Amino acid sequence: MKNLPSRPPFRPSGMEKATDGANDKSASKKKPRGPKLDAERVSREEILRAGVPAGSRFKGYKSCFVRDLVLAVELVHYRRECWITPDGKTVIAPLPAGIMGSYGPNLRRLCLMLHAQGQVTTGRLTTLLNDVGIDISKRQVVRLLAKGLDGFVAEDAAVLHAGLVSSSYVTVDDTGARHARGNSHTTQIGGEYFTVFRTSASKSRLNFLSLLRGNYKDYVLNAAAFDYSAERRADPMLVARLRTIEPQRFCNEVPFLEYLAGKSIDIFDRQVVGVLAEAGIWGSIRHHGLVGDMVIVSDDAGQFRVGNHALCWVHAERLLQKLMPAKPKELRSVALVRDLVWRFYKTLKAWKQKPSLHAVQGFRRRFDKIFTMRTGYDALDKLLERLHRRKDELLKVLEHPEIPLHTNASENDLRTFVTKRKVSGGTISPAQTQFVAGTAASPAIPCSG
Repeated sequence: MKNLPSRPPFRPSGMEKATDGANDKSASKKKPRGPKLDAERVSREEILRAGVPAGSRFKGYKSCFVRDLVLAVELVHYRRECWITPDGKTVIAPLPAGIMGSYGPNLRRLCLMLHAQGQVTTGRLTTLLNDVGIDISKRQVVRLLAKGLDGFVAEDAAVLHAGLVSSSYVTVDDTGARHARGNSHTTQIGGEYFTVFRTSASKSRLNFLSLLRGNYKDYVLNAAAFDYSAERRADPMLVARLRTIEPQRFCNEVPFLEYLAGKSIDIFDRQVVGVLAEAGIWGSIRHHGLVGDMVIVSDDAGQFRVGNHALCWVHAERLLQKLMPAKPKELRSVALVRDLVWRFYKTLKAWKQKPSLHAVQGFRRRFDKIFTMRTGYDALDKLLERLHRRKDELLKVLEHPEIPLHTNASENDLRTFVTKRKVSGGTISPAQTQFVAGTAASPAIPCSG
């Protein structure tokens, strides 16, 4: 709405940093400098002569290692042999791997590294290459960045599949994105050893489940699917029509919808079909052995609340910070509750380092004591009651000590996309979207052609 005050800024609560122990602070101090470990990779040795007076005695050499960068432009002339076989066919010697048009693999690696990791725009990248002596247009730079990405796409898909099969937990988050001049959403899924990004037009639960399905496109109506539909309170009469002795598997959405229509289910009812489609995808996830007992840690966004779900403590505490008490008593009540939550969180973090089953019941009782207290501040009391209903998700770490207590890692990973959005504004083609997703998840650009 116009002519109204802007939304008040909310500073970070500082709970995560404030609850770090003394040992963590000491560990964050800079380590003393030592000798470099790359002395064995000397590429060139040069003897420097000293101007000394006559009669001086030679005492050997004093070594000094200097790290430098050589950036040279090459114009390689390949003379490809041409042969005529006895049957009249022409055979031409192939070019080395990695060459695209008139440009070699090393140039392409540099473009990928500067654009993906350095956030250099294509315009500035073109100017830089022209300045060092490479005759290339902006259109050709875009081709080098957007063409021939099959290796990135395949590797990214394999990373997602391996993560969904083997990880004990994932943290998830999403952010806005621009694609094809329209609003889209980028979802991050990451575990201890992997991170992937997917951009789509929707941020619904159906979309998130399709991401958890990995590289599969099928729908499966099995026991897991029917259990999911019961949790989502689907119409039992409709679900009964779909039950069969053996699981039903459909290769994609089209035969799945045909099957629903054949069971007299209105496939144009988005609410009904949406729940059944979610159930079919969840059945596919279980059918392929994905997710398993993996814990999904999120910021309580509704689309992420599936499977074995855990809540982010930092986002939960942020709700307390967003309260706007108007009276001194309300201010004191909020400060008291936040102090209790911070102390509880600090103790929980310490327990996570050295888990003990004997302390689990104590944590649960202490949680009940904090989140069932009544302060007389109505907004605060309702919030405490709401958080208490999410007890199992907030205390999921007591069952799985390996999971993080927050989604900070996901938020940090998504900053890559936020920066990219500010620099480039968005993507146009699906190839660009695949490139951004594939390279953003990689700590370094592969050196293969």
